[in-house]
Amino acid sequence: MSSRLIALGLCLGLAACGGKAPPRNLDNACSIASQRSDIYRAMKKSERRWGVPVHVQMATIHQESRFRDNARTPYQWGLGVIPLGRQSSAYGYAQALDATWEEYRRGPGRNGAKRTNIRDATDFIGWYMDASWRTLGIPKSDAKRQYLAYHEGRGGYARGSYNAKPWLLSVASSVESRAQAYRQQLRACGK
Repeated sequence: MSSRLIALGLCLGLAACGGKAPPRNLDNACSIASQRSDIYRAMKKSERRWGVPVHVQMATIHQESRFRDNARTPYQWGLGVIPLGRQSSAYGYAQALDATWEEYRRGPGRNGAKRTNIRDATDFIGWYMDASWRTLGIPKSDAKRQYLAYHEGRGGYARGSYNAKPWLLSVASSVESRAQAYRQQLRACGK
């Protein structure tokens, strides 16, 4: 009897460790919306509140976390074997940094907001991109420039820090291409 309780405890423990599984076909916005309707509903709600189109939010989350709720940056290693900690505090669907997440929670977010909650993550992205539009004049539908400001911070974007990072310019172009593909797919499936 006790071995059954141990087995049950292990199963429950393992189940508690896993978050929601990401959608299977990340290249198709309609597939994402049908597999994980919670994601699509959260993005629509954020779009209504902040004006950031669903396809821009979707492309940003794809780039940041591949729709994994508990995504983290990799560890840095000293001498190849000594763990030095993570590259940054970025965490969750939106890969929000600790300080920026706290700013959001003190502002339009709520104290209980979690980076692993898709509703909170999409609201965060909408809030951040709305502020980038207000302070930097970046159109909310401009996935490339919004992503650059999201990645570099609004101050870094204003200084043009991304210009010294050809790899980031390439990533931002990929985000723009994916956003446009998602936009066409969502139109085709009536979303």
